[in-house]
Amino acid sequence: MKLILTTLYLLTAVITASFGQILKPVQWNFSSKKLDEKTYEIHLTASIGPGWHIYSQFTPKGGPVPTTVTFNKNAAVLSLGKPQEVGKLQQKMEKAFNMEVKYFADKVDFVQVVKVKTQTPQSFSGTIEFMVCNEKQCLPPKEEDFALTLK
Repeated sequence: MKLILTTLYLLTAVITASFGQILKPVQWNFSSKKLDEKTYEIHLTASIGPGWHIYSQFTPKGGPVPTTVTFNKNAAVLSLGKPQEVGKLQQKMEKAFNMEVKYFADKVDFVQVVKVKTQTPQSFSGTIEFMVCNEKQCLPPKEEDFALTLK
């Protein structure tokens, strides 16, 4: 009897744990690349799990949450333009939003060029907000903080 109860308890625990898993289909990597003495590329790279996608920064209003990059203020670092999207941009009609959407699957790199005004190492930080969906569901928008030292 003890063996049966123990087995049932363990089975229930395993089933409960499998339903309670937190989905995290996007993994982020944050890096910088020095272009010259005072110019850097900031790379915010998303590796997206199979079957999932995130949306372009240029998603129209009324649809899914577009990817949005926000940089914290640093008077010694000047952002040159807006972040560029490097990846295979796809487009399709999404019934859930009743509109044509632009998105990335597998991988996308958001690249921001910045210029440092001083010779001393500078902190560059911010937040990237994104929404991830697959054919069955969308997860709530999520924010990832990042911080890099430009030296």
